[in-house]
Amino acid sequence: MLKYAAARPKPTTLTQQLPQRSPIVRNPTIVDEEDVRILGLLRKCRSPGAVRQVHARMVVASVRRPNHLLAKMVELCDRRYASQLFSHIPSPTGFAYNLMIRGLTVSWCDPISALRFLRDMIRAGHRPDRYTFPFALLAAARARRPRCGRAAHAAAVKAAPRAAANDHVQHSLITMYARCGRPGDARRVFDEIPRRDLVSSNAMISGYAKAGCAAEAVALFAAMAGEGWEPNGVTLVGVLAACGDLGDSSLGRRLEEYAGRGARGSDPFVGSALIDMYGKCGDLAAVRRVFDEIPAKDTVAWNAMITGYAQNGMSNEAIALFLSMAEANIKPDKITLVGVLSACAAVGAIELGIKLDEYALQNGLYHNVYVGTALVDMFAKCGNLDRAIHVFHNMTQKNVVSYNAMISALALHGRSCEAILLFKQMRNEEGIFPDDISLIGVLSACVHAGLVDEGRRWFNSMVSEFGLAPKAEHYSCMVDLLARAGHLEEAWDFIEKMPEKADAVVLGALLNACRKCKNVEIGERVMERILQVEPSNSWNYLVSSKIYASSNRWDDSARMIELMRERGVSKTPGCSWVEIDGKVHEFYAGDDLHLCTEDIYQTLIALVEEMKLEGYIPNIYLS
Repeated sequence: MLKYAAARPKPTTLTQQLPQRSPIVRNPTIVDEEDVRILGLLRKCRSPGAVRQVHARMVVASVRRPNHLLAKMVELCDRRYASQLFSHIPSPTGFAYNLMIRGLTVSWCDPISALRFLRDMIRAGHRPDRYTFPFALLAAARARRPRCGRAAHAAAVKAAPRAAANDHVQHSLITMYARCGRPGDARRVFDEIPRRDLVSSNAMISGYAKAGCAAEAVALFAAMAGEGWEPNGVTLVGVLAACGDLGDSSLGRRLEEYAGRGARGSDPFVGSALIDMYGKCGDLAAVRRVFDEIPAKDTVAWNAMITGYAQNGMSNEAIALFLSMAEANIKPDKITLVGVLSACAAVGAIELGIKLDEYALQNGLYHNVYVGTALVDMFAKCGNLDRAIHVFHNMTQKNVVSYNAMISALALHGRSCEAILLFKQMRNEEGIFPDDISLIGVLSACVHAGLVDEGRRWFNSMVSEFGLAPKAEHYSCMVDLLARAGHLEEAWDFIEKMPEKADAVVLGALLNACRKCKNVEIGERVMERILQVEPSNSWNYLVSSKIYASSNRWDDSARMIELMRERGVSKTPGCSWVEIDGKVHEFYAGDDLHLCTEDIYQTLIALVEEMKLEGYIPNIYLS
């Protein structure tokens, strides 16, 4: 690489300013006029190509200033070129190590290699300083390596106590421990700071919010306000995130009023945080109001709005907003794609999903683990399992969420053996430890394939083998599995042994099985329980009525319908979607408002007649 760079025959305008010199051996500590001119040109570089040209001239002219050159390499060039230069430095200084640690952490997103450079720096006899530790701690946080973070903390205290007491290092320690899931350690660092300021308080509030300690974040904010600290935009963003996790929109509204009284009201980050907070609290009217009031909407604001719609079941609105975002010439990023793909999966908008797939491929987002996972989920839920598998196998990075999406996709499409095999591959070959969602996917696969014994084995292994406490979703899968196999009594015993009260999902699975098996005895037990848990769901009354009807208990069947009317419960009409030419059409049972209603019903009548000719007989009681 060095010989090739030195042999470039035609220097550009940038290097034509340099005199031609013989490559003689010089003392690198001597600085002459030509060195100054070269280093001055280096500071003017604004592109990787310009840096390489200056590097080539430095080699020809025997100017040895690798540390200054490395700084520009890290700023402008790729990792490979900078790493090659570093490896050719005879005696890298602490400054050079700091540059590489910063570049690997921030520019090239390789925190593990950054931590290795910190280790090599200490082994080479260099003492890390206050410029080293913030980036090393950020690397530990991004890599989720609390042991490495604690080792860096210990090194700071032992080798560089002045650096450890630096404010920026203290703030980095708080952030590192919080992101690594150690909020208690973060709080101990915070409490030991002799003179806490707004920045340290913000770091602790944000750390609490990101670690899932929302109540602690709000409490610290209250204490901070009590001490007379005036919050800034960073404070508000952290507290609003905590309010969203707590579902406390009342505090969020007070913060919105406070923000609106100053310059913070126009802060797009505060606006985006408000959108996210109201979205998590389910107040979509407030979400839209805040969004419309943001004067200069950036990608973050659009993303927050789209995600809020998608997470609250307003998928059509999320898709429409994304199309408006495109019309406003706002370039979508990976967060945008994840939100819109989630909406596409919910309504089956596969045509838009394919376009998003192509966009991700063209813009370097295709191999992002979150975008890839969202694509797998979208294609699977839209019925294109082969494309979901293709995306999954072409993902360069996979995590437990990616595997969960693919396992669930295989289970959903009835390919249960493949789902279980992929789960085993994730554990044994990839070394990725499963979480509770992974086991839901495996149990779902057992449900679809009727693998009762296999399902029992996986459920029993949750605590003993994986250390995972079963949740309501796992019990629901087991009840569904046992009920479909006709083991209704065992399924009821399963519900009775649940550590927490069975919810409507678990009870609904067994009630539906009782309908199919015409088991009135257990069905009545489930009816009594489910009507207490979910009295406003019309489905519970209708299924209960059908259970009685299947045993010719017509009076009891009519009584359930009458009870539904007495309680003011109305039947929720069935709803379905279909995408045609990029437009999603929504249909409700009995709906006659669509422009093509007459043609649609004529087609349905013709289809039913053809089905009857093939031997179809509708079951009006058990369907």
